[in-house]
Amino acid sequence: MASLKELKGRINSVKSTQKITKAKQMVAAAKLRRAQASAEAARPYAARLAEVMASLARKVSGDSAPKLLAGTGSNQKHLLVVVNTDKGLCGGLNSNIVKEAKLQAKKLIAEGKDVTFYLVGKKGRAPIKRDYEKQIADGFDTSTVRTPGYSEAEAITAELVAMFEAGKFDVAHLIYPTFKSALAQDPTTVQLIPVPAPADAAATDSVVEYEPGEEEILEALLPRYVKTRVFGALLEREASEQGASMTAMDNATRNAGDLINKLTIQYNRSRQAAITTELIEIIAGAEAL
Repeated sequence: MASLKELKGRINSVKSTQKITKAKQMVAAAKLRRAQASAEAARPYAARLAEVMASLARKVSGDSAPKLLAGTGSNQKHLLVVVNTDKGLCGGLNSNIVKEAKLQAKKLIAEGKDVTFYLVGKKGRAPIKRDYEKQIADGFDTSTVRTPGYSEAEAITAELVAMFEAGKFDVAHLIYPTFKSALAQDPTTVQLIPVPAPADAAATDSVVEYEPGEEEILEALLPRYVKTRVFGALLEREASEQGASMTAMDNATRNAGDLINKLTIQYNRSRQAAITTELIEIIAGAEAL
């Protein structure tokens, strides 16, 4: 049985931890509002850009379509672009993203495809490396910046497009968390390269006319579309990280409070038992005299 001194030390230690988790919860809550607003503000732009891309794609024939839209003509080599966080203490967010990435990898490998990984963020590297060390092609370090933004999305896109032009992959899939709420961040997988043409493009075909031409506009918009997708994934990651961190730290604070209550009860009982024992010894000594 633990001594009174040991119990008192454990209670003080848990109280110190509770203060840290409470402070981190408040910081995450403050950051979440800004991150959520940024992620939600970027969604309409991405959706509208996808509509314009769809309209243009329907007007361009297969022979004249840019490579980013037409693809390489093969479907053998697949690249999984996995977007994880750089910091921990955010619950099961990173493990869920890694689980989704491994699920997609197993599915593609079962179909006889070649799979490689491009890793964004530090937290997903170790678990993916354990199972797919030889398949990790490259990655991008976002830990050097406080909040990854459009410049990081441009750098990531430039590397991916260069890899695509060099023939290192035929299809790239983007795996990232989609922020729903502080309690829910869903792992999402979308095709990034070649740019998929949505099926509802016909709705805008007869309304918009483009100058100088669809091919020229597509050449300029396709890289921008990929950048927007990557930028949106980084914004979703930031909002998801803060939401998951706030929830995890709230749970940790509550658990610390429960543990403090249990230890306090145990401490009081031990202290009462020690006092009772001392009283019995004093009474027994007095009677012996």
